[in-house]
Amino acid sequence: MIHSAFTPPVFDPLRLADASLDITAAQRRGVQGIRTRQTSRLRALLEAARSQTRFWRERLPETLPPSGEGVDLAALPVLTKAQLMARFDDAIAAPEVTLAGLRRFMSDPARVGEAFLGRYIVWESSGTSGESGVFVQDAPTMAVLDALEALRRHTLRPMRRLFDPLYLSERLVFVGATCGHFASVVSVERLRRLNPWMGMAYHTLSIMRPTLEIVAELNALQPTILVSYPTAVALLADQARAGALQIRPDEIWTGGETLTADVRRHVEETFGCHIRNSYGASEFLSIGWECAQGAMHANTDWVILEPVDERMQPVPPGTVSHTTLLTNLANHLQPLIRYDLGDRLRVLPGACACGSPLPVIEVEGRQDDPLVWRDAHGARVSWLPLALSTLLEEECGVFDFQLRQQDDRTLCLRVGLDGDAAHEALTRCHRSLAALAKRDRVPGLRIVMEHGQPLLRGSSGKVKRVIGDARRLKAQR
Repeated sequence: MIHSAFTPPVFDPLRLADASLDITAAQRRGVQGIRTRQTSRLRALLEAARSQTRFWRERLPETLPPSGEGVDLAALPVLTKAQLMARFDDAIAAPEVTLAGLRRFMSDPARVGEAFLGRYIVWESSGTSGESGVFVQDAPTMAVLDALEALRRHTLRPMRRLFDPLYLSERLVFVGATCGHFASVVSVERLRRLNPWMGMAYHTLSIMRPTLEIVAELNALQPTILVSYPTAVALLADQARAGALQIRPDEIWTGGETLTADVRRHVEETFGCHIRNSYGASEFLSIGWECAQGAMHANTDWVILEPVDERMQPVPPGTVSHTTLLTNLANHLQPLIRYDLGDRLRVLPGACACGSPLPVIEVEGRQDDPLVWRDAHGARVSWLPLALSTLLEEECGVFDFQLRQQDDRTLCLRVGLDGDAAHEALTRCHRSLAALAKRDRVPGLRIVMEHGQPLLRGSSGKVKRVIGDARRLKAQR
């Protein structure tokens, strides 16, 4: 749990009110209202990006079509995370914000949720594409994100929300990666700073802790809202069915991974409450929300999603993309235009029965497996994929990797490095994984190290970073 001195957060109530009114109006004005907003915001973003950053001046045309004509977004170049990070200082519209300064700021975990230079909210992404990203938001951007979170999420308990729209009477616990400036934990800590009275009601628990410690903390806190990743809430549901976890949350919020129908059913039946799933990324925190019909709607008045094939050409509605290009219409400080998000999704044709004018999407996000072992007493020990990824990224500095459970006692780690760099990385990883096995009392674990070989890719072409024992997974199904 993070405790740090109070610092004023990035918050502008007037901008929040303006964004909230616009989001409400957009819902009422239908598909055409969404398109109109998207078109005007794209033009404003391109003009700001070109006039305020050297990076985008080099990439964008000198002039845009007349205001009455639409912008051909597909004619603009695709942006990768590697390109963004290589030219970070040139791609941000604030000379006082530098990558070196942000790195120093983020090296202190006590500053999670604090405003950088008193003006900017910053978070880092995980390294699922082989490299960590750094993303910066100013007050106008945060006003849009706050309004989307407040107004577009489906309300599971409408009467309670009517009398408590700010969740002041709730006990919310986030179980996730807390050892870095990740978007989820930054958001929770920012709320605690914004509303100091929430300090006793909003809590964060590190997913890196042993399962039984997390269970004990949750039993003591008795959350009314539990927030975590699908693999984590599935593990907690197992603990509840075994009688160890004794909580009765009113709501469970999930994100960050693919929520399968089986996991949803298992968790909802175990805890006797509904899951509220959402879709977001470090590049745009509030991409999609789940309506009362269970459909995921994309907030396309503030974000443009382009599902594309391997050649970066658009795919038709109903087709699963190879990847998705994201354009963040809210953030003029750090423009993201046709950014390769790496997620596969498809846009469903037709309107949703809930009546929303926003398009319905299906997302194929992270689908890594938990690794399941037995301790010295035969008890089950689960290592969650996001906990393992955080361990290797934050503690070992390794982003391009693949962990594969070969059998009950063998774990294979393959890294996309070679030479001395690979040897040093594997040494750090072996030490950390061995310490994890010792902590969880997993006896006789053999850790096999590999390098100089390509990482195994699934049918989508993307690397699956954590792969469980196929025989064990099949037996669990």
